Parts: sequence; structure tokens; C-alpha cells
Amino acid sequence: MPSEPALLLRHHRPFIAFWLARIFTASGFQMLTVAIGWNLYQLTGNVLDLGLVGLVEFVPRVLFMLHTGHVADRYERRKVAAICQTVQALIALSLAIGGLTGSVTREMIFILAFLLGAARSFEMPTTQAMLPSIVPSTLFPRAVASSQSAQQLATIVAPALGGLLYAFGSVWVYGPTVVLYLIACVLTLNLPARQTPLNKGKATLDSLLAGIRFIRSRQDILGAISLDLFAVLLGGATALLPVFAKDILLTGAWGLGLLRSAPAVGALLMSLWLARFSVGRRGGLSYTHLTRAAGVLV
Repeated sequence: MPSEPALLLRHHRPFIAFWLARIFTASGFQMLTVAIGWNLYQLTGNVLDLGLVGLVEFVPRVLFMLHTGHVADRYERRKVAAICQTVQALIALSLAIGGLTGSVTREMIFILAFLLGAARSFEMPTTQAMLPSIVPSTLFPRAVASSQSAQQLATIVAPALGGLLYAFGSVWVYGPTVVLYLIACVLTLNLPARQTPLNKGKATLDSLLAGIRFIRSRQDILGAISLDLFAVLLGGATALLPVFAKDILLTGAWGLGLLRSAPAVGALLMSLWLARFSVGRRGGLSYTHLTRAAGVLV
């Protein structure tokens, strides 16, 4: 039988709205990523462009990494998240119109990828910071787990769905993505306002660097973040999946979608394994060995 916190969450309307918004935004992003990669490779046939578009999408996260937390703390989070979701909807709409008119270009995709990365860099920390003001503290652990499950579900299903829809044309991916983002925007704006007062203090270099100082003071957190950083930076083979799908496996956008879903399936299986078996005191060493093994496989 479901536990009492699980039953309470199912009847907690603000959390249900937040949960659905997370699914819609995550699904929209995954579908958009699959479509952009396949669209660009069809357009140019250049492997380097696939790496460049991933780099262009990543650059805003580095440029704005000191500002995103500041914005989440000092502005109404619902509005910040809704603005980011609207920007992503406009990006998908631009690509849909470009697909209909045949006006999509390499440069257009790069510009929109940069805007997508900028919107995501502000949206992700903002939405993560919203959850404590939506559910009571007694439900918070269960709410975090449910929210992460929604993210994993979208990361598994959405790429495959995006690849399937792309078989009928790029507009069939970009159009539904616009709808997903707009629904998420409406749901986000209807969430309850934050209970804590906004921090109206003037932003200083000291306040922007507060998070970095905290991480440096905690060796355990610094080690975990460093491992994850190198795993992400050196594990960008997913950007080249359109090449594997089209030229090596001789499949289409549907095959690309399945390839993009595969890492999420692996992450889900590993999370289930970790929930059943504890990693013990040597968890960091185990993670290091797994990272090395993944590098060898790539």
C-alpha cells in the first residue's frame, strides 16, 4: 500500500501542477534536442557542427553560473521560470516556422541553441528552488524523489517520441514542443507564491561567490562536483549520436531518439540498484571506477 506521504502528495494540487510542469518542460527540452541534432546533421552533414552546437548550448551555463542563483533568490521564481519556458517555446516556434518555410540555416540553429542554453541555465536552478515553498517540510523528501522520477520519465520517453514524430517532418516535433512549454508556463504561473520575503539586497561580488566559497569549504561536496564535472565534460559523445544513427546504424530519427533515451534508461536502472544496495563507505572510489569504465566504453 502507498505510504501516507505518497497519498498526501497525490492530493496536493500545487505539487501535482509542479510535477506536471517538470514533465512538460523536460519532455520539451529532450524532444527539442533530438530534433535540433538531426535537423543540423541533415542540413550540413558536418560532424564538427554537432559538437559546436552542443558547445554553443553549454557556453551560457558557464557565462551565467554566478548569476542564476542570484536571480532565483532575488526575484519571483514563478515569473523567472515562466519567462524561461516562454523563451524556449519561442525557440521551438521559430524552428517550426523555419521548417515550414524551409528557411532553417546553420547559423539560425546556433543562435537558437545559445538562447536555449541561456534559458535553461536560469530555469533549472529556479525550478529546483521552488519546491520547498510548494510542499510542507514533512513531504519534502518524497516530493524531491517524485520530481526526480518525473525528470527521468521524460528523459526516457521524450527522445524516443521526438524521433518518432520527426519521421513525419521537423514541424511535428517543434509544434508539440511549443505546446508543452506553454502548458508548463501556465502551470508554473499558477503555483503558490514563495512564503519567504524576496532578498532585495544589492548584488555584490561577495554574494555572487558565496556558493563557490561554501563548496570549497566542503571537501566531500567539492569532490562529488569535480567528478561529475569531468564526467559531463568528457562524456559528450551523445552530441555525435546523429552520426551513429544515420551513417553507422543506418537508421533514422526514430533510431536517434532511442539512442538518446538509452542513457536515461541506464540511469534509472542504476538508481533502482542504489535504492536496493548501498554503496557503502567507498562510494567515491566506486564512482571513480564507473566513470573510468564509461570513458573506456566511449
